[in-house]
Amino acid sequence: MANEQLSNSNIFPLGQKVEDNFIGDAYLQMIYTDATPLNAPIGNVTFAPGARNNWHFHKIGQVLLVTGGEGWYQEEGKPAQFLQSGDVVNIPANVKHWHGATKDSWFVHLAISPGETEWLEPVDGELYNQL
Repeated sequence: MANEQLSNSNIFPLGQKVEDNFIGDAYLQMIYTDATPLNAPIGNVTFAPGARNNWHFHKIGQVLLVTGGEGWYQEEGKPAQFLQSGDVVNIPANVKHWHGATKDSWFVHLAISPGETEWLEPVDGELYNQL
């Protein structure tokens, strides 16, 4: 669907390619890193089709604001949730999860991520391919 919408949803620069803790082509542009007043860094993350991050959790939690494309969010032990522009995901502290693009679409979100992130194992390709 949304490959043609990528230019409309990516209002921030594409950023630098990230390789650690990601499968496929993903890019990160930090857009807010000030410790005050909130100490909640915000990154614009752009995933190419099929790209995703590893399983991980945030010690304080995370909020995702989807700005473009189509993607997935999955908590351990639960079905994956389909995401598209305008969706908001509120991820509680210490909940193991992953997120990334669908196989056929770019996916862009803002990630508000206070506190530390604990990175874990890659998402199993068989699990991802069943989505």
